[in-house]
Amino acid sequence: MRLDKLLANMGLGSRKDVKKLLKKGGVAVNGETVSDGKSHVDPENEEVTVYGEQIEYKEFIYIMMNKPQGVLSATEDATDQTVIDLLEPEDMIYDPFPVGRLDKDTIGLMLLTNDGKLAHQLTSPKKKVTKLYVATIDQPLTDEKISQLESGVTLDDGYETKPATVEVIDGGDGVKIRLGITEGKFHQVKRMFEAVGRKVKFLKRETIGELRLDEELEPGTYRELTDEELMMLRGE
Repeated sequence: MRLDKLLANMGLGSRKDVKKLLKKGGVAVNGETVSDGKSHVDPENEEVTVYGEQIEYKEFIYIMMNKPQGVLSATEDATDQTVIDLLEPEDMIYDPFPVGRLDKDTIGLMLLTNDGKLAHQLTSPKKKVTKLYVATIDQPLTDEKISQLESGVTLDDGYETKPATVEVIDGGDGVKIRLGITEGKFHQVKRMFEAVGRKVKFLKRETIGELRLDEELEPGTYRELTDEELMMLRGE
């Protein structure tokens, strides 16, 4: 990788800023001052320092966020706040994007990364990665309606959903339901419940595959995935 690109990617300024930094002799590779930004460096095996401080390079970033209500699952929007707006500048420099989407009023597990290969693996219907949601609905589900959801329902546009898993998790009024799906159509969970005559009043995503939301994360906060969590997502 070119040295100037590495430094720019690590948030040390624009290419113009990096050029000035190099010219001032502030950058060293393996202890040797380097002023030519076109020089190639292996950040995995060579030590790069800026004014004596080592640069810790990483190509990808993997973020778990507890998405709050009112925030869009998008990289940018002219009027509404997005999940990217919740990130600190040092994380924004990696240009992460949300993997899949949650509706504006849906909360819970949101994964952000700049690893396109992993994102495709998690969102492709062919991979059959299950996402679990907890929904509060307006009326209890009958056994018949549970069977319909488990077999797949027809949405308002004629799309036939794949079979879902359904678990009634509220022993009182029966309106709290855990639904597992392997797809990610627009407003799919809400539309699936609408297909059986029920309306979603509250929706939260708990899991993506084996990755479970860290309940210690307050809404709107995030952290990077642990190595163990990343391995689970990759199926390693």
